[in-house]
Amino acid sequence: MSSPATGADPKLYVSPTTGALWSAVIGLECHVQLATRTKLFCGCEYRFAASPNSITCPVCTAQPGVLPVLNREALALAVRVAFAIGANVPDRSKFDRKHYFYCDLPKGYQISQYDQPFCNGGGITLASGKRIRLTRIHLEEDAGKAIHDRGDMTLVDLNRSGVPLIESVTEADVETADEAVEYLTALKEILQYTGASECDMEKGELRCDVNISMRRPGEAWRTKVEVKNLNSFRHVAGAIHHEMARQVEVYETGGAIRQETRLFDPERNATRAMRSKESAHDYRYFAEPDLPAFTIDAAFRERARGAIPELPASRRARYATELGLNAKDCAALTSQRVVADFFEVAARLSGRPRECANWILNEVFRMVGDAELGFANFGEIPLKPHDIAEIVALIHAGTIQTSGGRTLLRALVATGKSSKALVQELGLEQVQDSAAIEAWCRDALVGKDKIVADVKAGKPNALNALLGPVMKASRGKANAELVRATLQRLIDAL
Repeated sequence: MSSPATGADPKLYVSPTTGALWSAVIGLECHVQLATRTKLFCGCEYRFAASPNSITCPVCTAQPGVLPVLNREALALAVRVAFAIGANVPDRSKFDRKHYFYCDLPKGYQISQYDQPFCNGGGITLASGKRIRLTRIHLEEDAGKAIHDRGDMTLVDLNRSGVPLIESVTEADVETADEAVEYLTALKEILQYTGASECDMEKGELRCDVNISMRRPGEAWRTKVEVKNLNSFRHVAGAIHHEMARQVEVYETGGAIRQETRLFDPERNATRAMRSKESAHDYRYFAEPDLPAFTIDAAFRERARGAIPELPASRRARYATELGLNAKDCAALTSQRVVADFFEVAARLSGRPRECANWILNEVFRMVGDAELGFANFGEIPLKPHDIAEIVALIHAGTIQTSGGRTLLRALVATGKSSKALVQELGLEQVQDSAAIEAWCRDALVGKDKIVADVKAGKPNALNALLGPVMKASRGKANAELVRATLQRLIDAL
C-alpha cells in the first residue's frame, strides 16, 4: 500500500475508496543502548560485533546463585537524559522482574522497571510548537540476540544480554509520520548531546516501536497495533503510512483490527502479523528481590544536571539570533554535537561565524565519505577549529584566495603541517606587489577599447572580462581586489 493521501488538513487521512476522513493516534517507544563501558548488572564489557558469546559471565548468562549489582554510570546517564527532556525524577525507584520466555532471555525474565521507574513526564516540543509528552522512561537490561537465518536452527548470542537500555514511552500525541520522525530526530539529538548514547541504529543502539490506531475524527480511540523493532526513521514513516492505509481498509470493508504485534518488511513496504499483543498482566511483574529499591539523592541529581551541555534546540535559536545564520545552516551545524562544538570554537577564534559556517558546511562536510580521504564521519577528520579560523583569516587578509583556501584545507588534512608552512610550500600566497599588478593590468588593457568605453559609460561589470587575462598572467596569484581596483584606476586615467 502506498503512502496515505491527505486532505487540506495534513493530519487527516482521506480514504482512497470512500473519501472519508480518518485520523491517526500514534505513540512511540524507543529502546536506547546507554554508552557505558560495562553491562547493567555485571562487569562484562560490551563490544558490537564481538565473537558470539565471547563477552559473557555467570551474571549475564543467568547461572544459578549469581546476584546483580547496579551499574551506577548507567543510572547517571539515564537521569541526565531525564533532566534534559524536562522529566520528573522521583526520590525513590526500584526494579521489577518482567517474565516472558524466549531463547535469548536466559533467566526467563528481564530485569526492568514497572510501577516506580526512575523518571516520568517531560517531553519534546516540535518546530510547530506542539508538545509530544513522555509518559515515562525506565531502565532495563537488554536480551541476547537470536539468529534465525541458519536453516532449521536458531543460534543465540548472549553478548548483548545485560546491556543497559532506557525505554522511553510517549503519550499518544503523535498524529502523522512527519511528526513521528521529527520527534525521533530531536530525541536522538538530545541522547547524543548528553553523551547517553551514540544512537547508531545500524548497531541496534536505537530501536523504535510504533503503536498506532485509526479513528474517525471525534470518535473514541479504537484498537491499537504495535509495530516493533524499526531500525531507521524511514522505516518508522513507512510502517505508519502502511498501517494507516491497512487499518482504514479493514474498517471500511467491515473487518475488525486485532490488538497484535506486527513487523515491518522494508522490501514490501508493508507490515505483517507477528503475535498477539501482550498486556502487563501477561508479564507477571513483581519487585526484583535481588536488587533493593534505591534513592536518587540531591548530590547525584546535581551532578547529572551539571553534565548536560547546551542542547541543540537552544543552540539553533542562538545561532539564528546572535550569529544571523539561516535555519538550514543552524540545523546542519547542530545535527551532531562534535560539529556544533567545533563550529563554536572556530567562530570564536576567527570572529567571523558566517564564514566559518560556510567552510564547515561546504568544505569540511564534503570530506566525509570522500573515497580518497577515507573519513566515515566528521569526528575522524584531523582538523582543529583553529585550522578553519586561520584559513578564514588568511583569506580576509588577502594572503590567499578562496581557491587557495580549499587547497590549503586538504593539505592540512593530508599532512598535518601548519597553515603558514603550507602556504609557503604550496605557493598559495597572493601577489600584492602593486607595481607587478599594474604591469599585468596595462597589458590586459591593450586593444580593449570597447571594454574601456563600457566601463567609462557606467558599466563596472565590464571589468570582469579583464580579470581573466590578469589572473592568467599572474598564474592565479594576483590579489583579485587589488587587480580590480588597479584596472578601474587605469581606465579612469585614460
